[in-house]
Amino acid sequence: MSLTRSTRRAFTLIELLVVIAIIAILIALLVPAVQKVRTAAARLQCSNNLKQLGIAVHSYHDANKEIPPNAKIISYNWGADSVQLGPNIWTWIARILPYIDQGALATQYNIPNGTMGAAQTGLATPITVLICPAVSSFEKSNPATDWANINGISMGLTNYRGVSGSNWGVNSGSTFATAYPVTDPDPSHGQDGLDKGNGMFYRSSGKRKLTLAGISDGTSNTLMIGESTHSFDQHCGGWAYPNYVNGTCAIPLNYPDPGKGIGNWPNRYSFYSKHENGGNFCFGDGTVRFVTESINITLYRGLATIRGAETVNPESF
Repeated sequence: MSLTRSTRRAFTLIELLVVIAIIAILIALLVPAVQKVRTAAARLQCSNNLKQLGIAVHSYHDANKEIPPNAKIISYNWGADSVQLGPNIWTWIARILPYIDQGALATQYNIPNGTMGAAQTGLATPITVLICPAVSSFEKSNPATDWANINGISMGLTNYRGVSGSNWGVNSGSTFATAYPVTDPDPSHGQDGLDKGNGMFYRSSGKRKLTLAGISDGTSNTLMIGESTHSFDQHCGGWAYPNYVNGTCAIPLNYPDPGKGIGNWPNRYSFYSKHENGGNFCFGDGTVRFVTESINITLYRGLATIRGAETVNPESF
């Protein structure tokens, strides 16, 4: 009777290294593909957020016969602004809360009829639809307290700002230094994009009543809401304060400002996206389109106004 002796052959070191190299190559091929999927998903979710905001603006307009306004009175001091009556001080975002599934928040804190002071706890509430998924985790879930004018009051962040228009360069009657001063042909507006903007929203647009019919350029030719980030501009952020929910298109999209950091608002009170090569915008008719950062600046500014009578070429975006 013979005995058969079996032997088990082990991997050699070279074979093991080859397997590891193959795995490394596969991972190297897979990671960019996964990243592309994540990037595309973030851009799509951002587009969906803007779509919801656009629908909410239209719903508010249907109910109130006007575009949701911003403040009528802004003191830029929390002590004074916190006691203003609701119709005078709340933002366009605060006014559409019931239309973005935040009716309970609006009811609990009497927004926008009560004062901001009485709603202070509610101001810190993060609202998911206001956050672009491409931004940092800080902006996704945390309130901010570094607002220049409200003395450290916590407010939930927003990555979406109303389009103030194209005129830029005046603040409360005084000019300021900016790389992109733009004067509106209408002398009653001039360069004052902060308080006399030629777009759909500006920080004190509560002094004006705007309807969709009043957008003479047509809602499909007019930018309504765009993206920005608190990490780029400290004046992009608190959804409840009128100075922080608007931006100008006088400054190019994704302008790589080399200046004084996020506080350099004359060159940063604008639109800035974390999506590559451009940013999402909601137009006045509620459609959402991706606008490339290489868009012709004259066209970009023209799209920001409600009454410029510009000719729009969709292929130019």
